[in-house]
Amino acid sequence: MIIIFFGPPGAGKGTQASLISEKLDIPHISTGDILRKSFLETNQISKQLKQTMDSGNLVSDDSLNQIIEDRLSSDDCKKGFILDGYPRTIIQKNFLNQYLEDHNLYILKIFDLVLDSTDILERIKSRSSIENREDDKEKIIKVRIEKYLKETKPISSYYSVNFPNDYHVINSNQEIQNITKDILEILKK
Repeated sequence: MIIIFFGPPGAGKGTQASLISEKLDIPHISTGDILRKSFLETNQISKQLKQTMDSGNLVSDDSLNQIIEDRLSSDDCKKGFILDGYPRTIIQKNFLNQYLEDHNLYILKIFDLVLDSTDILERIKSRSSIENREDDKEKIIKVRIEKYLKETKPISSYYSVNFPNDYHVINSNQEIQNITKDILEILKK
């Protein structure tokens, strides 16, 4: 069972992926979480990754593809997983498609959480005051939204065209439990 979450920064991908992960008992794989954990290491690579993310830019495709491949090879991913924040670029999409094909895996559902830019800014400002994340400053948020629209939105569009029965748009401008309910209803079908 493989599920992918798309959506702009602050749309609630991580929250929903975590909740669904618990319900289905499959791992939630968040590239953002994996990268933030790597910041705790004190090597040069982790410093470079932190600088990249703190500026609002995306980590290189090669780095993320390797991180994802390593993570998907873990035993806990054998019965499925949820991807949050990946794939974000054409190169990542192609890598994931090839990985799935090579391992005889298929995508069960794709959820695209939609939220307008004004709500994104307000939501992330609120999250920033709670979590104190460096990548949640307004200037960086705007860079991340711009990158999402330019690089990731075309990837979610690819999935909407190529997986029309498995691709679902979810209104993310509602209470968390209502979003979860909408997702679980779709998964029951």
